[in-house]
Amino acid sequence: MDKIVSLSDEENIPELQKYLSTLTDDQLTNTITNSALKGKKVGTIIKGIFKGSPPSSTAGANRRLLLYQHCIPLCESGDLQTEVAADIIGLLMLETHTLSGPSLATLGSLFVDAIKVGKMSSGKSLELFPTVLTALAACEALSYGKGELSGEEYKKQLINSLCSSRWDPQCVIHLTTMFRDVPLSSEELQFVVEKVLRMFNKLDLQEIPPLVYQLLLLSAKGCKKQVLDGIVGYFKEQDARQEEEQKHGDLDLEVQSIPQDQLRHVEGTAILHIVFAIRLDHELAREFLKGFKVMYNITSYADLCPFSVALLLSVARIQRYEEQVFELLKGAIIKSFKDEQLQQGSKLLQDLLPGHCSVAQMILDTVQNSVFGWDHVTQGLVQLGFFLMDAFGPKPGPFGKTTEGSLAVARTPTQQACKLGGQVLLQGFKMHEPIRGEILEQVLNRLVTKTASPVSHFLDLFSDIVVSAPMILLESSSKVTETFDHLSYLPLATVQGLLKAVQPLLKVSMSLKDALILVLRKAMFSSQLDGRKSAVTGFLLLLKNFKVLGSLASSQCSQAISSSQIQVDVHSRYNSAANEAFCLEILSSLRRCLSQQADVRLMLYEGFFDVLRRNSQLASSIMQTLLSQLKRYYEPEQDLLPPVKLEPCITAHGDQVYLQEPLAHLLSCTVHCLMWLQNTRQSANPNGDDSDGDEEEEEGYRSDLHAILESMTRRMIKCELEDFELDKSAEFSMGSSVGVKNNIYAVLVMGVYEVLMEYNFIKANYSKRCFEEIIELFSRYHKLSEILKEKSGKGRVPSHKTPRSLFSMGIISTSITVLFRDNTQSREEALSVLRSNGEFVRYILSVVVQKIQQLDETGHTDGPDGQNADKTFRFLCDMTSVLMWRYTNIPSVVEEGGKKEKRSSLSHLCLEGLLRIFTTCQQRYPNKMAQLLSTMGWTSKNGTEQDDEGDVVEINYFYIRQFQRALFTQLSGGEEDFNSKEAQLLISILSVLSRQLKPSSQQFVQMITWTVKICKETSFEDSAFCKGLLSLLFNLHVLYKSPVGLLLELCQDIHSVLGDIDQDVEVEKQSNFAIVNMKTASTAALLVLSQVDRVLDEVDWLIARKKSQTASDKLATQTAGRQDPVEKAVTLQLGTLLTALSELVQTALLLGTCTVTLLRELTRTYTILTTLVKYYIQVCASQHGSLPARFEKLVKLSGSHLTPQCYSFITYAQVLAWFSLSSSVAKLLRETKAIPNLIFSIEQYEKYLITLSKKSKVNLMQYMKLSTSRDFRINAATLDAALQEQDDSQVVSASSTQEPKQKKRKQ
Repeated sequence: MDKIVSLSDEENIPELQKYLSTLTDDQLTNTITNSALKGKKVGTIIKGIFKGSPPSSTAGANRRLLLYQHCIPLCESGDLQTEVAADIIGLLMLETHTLSGPSLATLGSLFVDAIKVGKMSSGKSLELFPTVLTALAACEALSYGKGELSGEEYKKQLINSLCSSRWDPQCVIHLTTMFRDVPLSSEELQFVVEKVLRMFNKLDLQEIPPLVYQLLLLSAKGCKKQVLDGIVGYFKEQDARQEEEQKHGDLDLEVQSIPQDQLRHVEGTAILHIVFAIRLDHELAREFLKGFKVMYNITSYADLCPFSVALLLSVARIQRYEEQVFELLKGAIIKSFKDEQLQQGSKLLQDLLPGHCSVAQMILDTVQNSVFGWDHVTQGLVQLGFFLMDAFGPKPGPFGKTTEGSLAVARTPTQQACKLGGQVLLQGFKMHEPIRGEILEQVLNRLVTKTASPVSHFLDLFSDIVVSAPMILLESSSKVTETFDHLSYLPLATVQGLLKAVQPLLKVSMSLKDALILVLRKAMFSSQLDGRKSAVTGFLLLLKNFKVLGSLASSQCSQAISSSQIQVDVHSRYNSAANEAFCLEILSSLRRCLSQQADVRLMLYEGFFDVLRRNSQLASSIMQTLLSQLKRYYEPEQDLLPPVKLEPCITAHGDQVYLQEPLAHLLSCTVHCLMWLQNTRQSANPNGDDSDGDEEEEEGYRSDLHAILESMTRRMIKCELEDFELDKSAEFSMGSSVGVKNNIYAVLVMGVYEVLMEYNFIKANYSKRCFEEIIELFSRYHKLSEILKEKSGKGRVPSHKTPRSLFSMGIISTSITVLFRDNTQSREEALSVLRSNGEFVRYILSVVVQKIQQLDETGHTDGPDGQNADKTFRFLCDMTSVLMWRYTNIPSVVEEGGKKEKRSSLSHLCLEGLLRIFTTCQQRYPNKMAQLLSTMGWTSKNGTEQDDEGDVVEINYFYIRQFQRALFTQLSGGEEDFNSKEAQLLISILSVLSRQLKPSSQQFVQMITWTVKICKETSFEDSAFCKGLLSLLFNLHVLYKSPVGLLLELCQDIHSVLGDIDQDVEVEKQSNFAIVNMKTASTAALLVLSQVDRVLDEVDWLIARKKSQTASDKLATQTAGRQDPVEKAVTLQLGTLLTALSELVQTALLLGTCTVTLLRELTRTYTILTTLVKYYIQVCASQHGSLPARFEKLVKLSGSHLTPQCYSFITYAQVLAWFSLSSSVAKLLRETKAIPNLIFSIEQYEKYLITLSKKSKVNLMQYMKLSTSRDFRINAATLDAALQEQDDSQVVSASSTQEPKQKKRKQ
């Protein structure tokens, strides 16, 4: 050993060579091993050996090879110190380029073999392998087997062999690192990347992040998409396995592969690595986003998963990609919802494609997963949530009006996307402390700044946050207080929502309550009307929620929103005194409102009843206030008529007249409060042993009020309309101030009559005298109402809109029950007074319809309990059962009494009420439909009230059959007895109820069969009824099977009824559906065309899906004999549609909307045929498959049955337009450019057919006849004749027998 060192130091090369040649291989290797183990002079020895082994001599070259062959395993053995091994490898690397080709080849094989048997686990000597491979690639030629290979080829063989062998999991990371230094061709790189990605599953979970890091570095050479897809695919698979295990529980504990938290942490680290790589390598980012763009442009989201969503949201933190990422996610979300909607609405799509994968669910999963320390994702989630809520929130209606009330169910894709944004933010708020402040701040900022557009979705979110985490919110109460400062400038609806949402916080935070009161006091004196209204809203809310001790625990107070997490006794004894003082102070503030505008007073009157019900200790204060206010407008002189002073109720400003005091509402509020107090006092204290002082005071205002109301009733009955100056001669036009004043008076007087009717009804206790008074009051009300209707109808535009009735929902519900269902013997005589008055019964029913309509539109009704959802639903149930009983038990024939009236019959009103109730229930109470129906007196077969699901279906179907019977009765009479409006209502009800049936159920099939039967057998000439019936048929049919067959039959009927465009052709008489006749054919044609559009939507969607699959899956080969089910379905749908359209296109349709719509649908059909042809061009290019026979038939059908007819129809439409007496129709045809668009789409179709013919070697153009009517030359002779004829007579009859040769006048 020393000798080698000394000779090397002396630079005595010849001696060194001689000495080395005397040593055997074993001696040499022992020397190296010993010095390496001791860590002494090993570098010097190796240098010496290199010096004494010139690569030019065979012996020297062999010795060098021996040195390499010995040192590589030695370094891997793990016996050497790290520094020593590193030194040795470093020296070997320096001399690699001197090795001969065969030596390098031997070394390469040595490495590959060592890796195969797993001897490279420490990876130290792997640093040398790139140098060997690089040197190898530079060699000219190497002997390989019996022939020769270039060095580059040999290197390729080695890499190929290495990638197809088994790797020890421990050396995967080392090998990946090593390949970064190897010059690789793109093909070799692909081998390597595929191999590494295959190894992912063999590795321990903790080793994945470093491997991901190395792979990303390797991707700098290329294969970026493959690397990213592989990493995402791996985590997607792990997530799926994890989910599967959680679903099935830990059945087999040994197989429980990965703890969830560990997997999530590893995913988080991997995301960080990828984002870091993307920051440095913009090409990688481009590939990453490009992959998602392709995926979201197509219709499948198969590659999207919670991991990739999290990754996208992390990438969004890089500013230059933020906008792209959110646009991508927004597009994917809305597309996913739209696709889901499309699939749910079509049996064809449900059968062809398996379940839909929901992007929304993935995003919510990402929120759940982000708990595991994914701070880099949470910021993106917050941005995404607000992005969705801003983009898809409700939009302002016309003139900036907002639609009231948020619906219970998000139905449209945009509503669902907005709801998803809210869910993401709410979950994020609950889970991540750091982002809470930001979420809250942004929500409150939007409430304050978005005054022009609706903010109901942000109010809902804020309310959910308060309920889910009130204590957390109190930590940020300063932000809420800041928002209070803006209250007086916000729209009233926003203020109401905001105050309702913070209500639970006010009970536990004194500072918040004080801040609010200060703001409300200021708002009370605001110059803006809305500001003052906001103050009233706020004060009323406080009065409702701060109870004074001793208030009756009313069962009606169950509506208080208190959070389960708030455990503070607000109503403890020491609080109650403070509460009382506080409430009385607020009441004195509110009294000021009684001198303000009508709108402010109105809010106060509408709110007092709820306050009283929650806080009955305030009764004396409230009642005194109402009494003194009422006395201002009450005429105390008992002999004077009328009993109310109307003059002070109005005010004039210039020549404008305004309402100052909503007198009827004041009276209504007083009556409701009085009656409620009376009832509660009686039920709480039947023996009357109350404290004397209170009792006297209460008795005082009670008797005063009763006396006033009695006197008003008596005197209002005596009043004639002349007493109010409102007789028939009065002016009611809204153009003059006198007319406006009279209108206001009339509405006030009618309101007073209504309130008095309600008062007398409540206190009547079924006495005949009271009921007679009610009828007297009603006759006065009715007379005035008729005058108003008559006067307002005279104007050009009927300006009269029935004012909202002041009857409360409760009294209306009770009154229709007693009118129709009360059979108590003792009440018979009294009730007959009401029942015998037909106008009164009709009036009550019309109020029922009005109230339900208001509930449907706004989500609440006026009057007591109008805001209480549970009570309102109970009233709905009661009304439903009465209306249903009235409609089914009293036939309309009896009731009409033979006279034809223009007005709706009572049965018609009942039906209208039922329809509105059912639609309202579906919108506002979607889960209570069964409960509503079950109140109509239905009991299940075993005699008990229904509850389980089977019974729910039964009961629904039971009522469907009831309405079917009613419709059948309508149709079985003659056409002169047919009541079209009632039949239309019945169909609307059937369509609402049929939505509750499952399409797979037997009842649904029966429903369809019945509808088809009615369509086939009914021949009434009523287009509105036909429209309703066919719409119902289509809506049901599409959920049962594809409607193309049905469309074809209807098109044949329409053709048969309207005749052919060529008058010489006799159309074969067919009647599949009797509902299609001369009167209804145009309506039916428009409906059929709208269905055609729907079918084309589905076909288009399916083709797009197939195209994307072909693009992403080029290797898929098609078996020659069998056609793909989706392609088959598309071809069959289009085939039947073409046949149906060829019928319509030969039909002599009248010029107008129908013609233009048909031309538009034909254009669309050809566009979709072109898309299908393009798809087959793509298939032929990538798979060289033959065209399916069905597709060839479709092309043949289009050439023989549709294109020639289209050109004939174009000529027909232009001739009609030419001779049309109506210039608007011709203009419509011109402006919509329907004809040029159709011709263009036909030509595009033929152009791509030529391309496909060339690609597929099948002559598809043999089926196409080039049309002669494409000739756009002006036919001079025809033109002259036409102009001549026009000169002769200005009016040319459309049935002129002129040659229909000429084409467009202008082209």
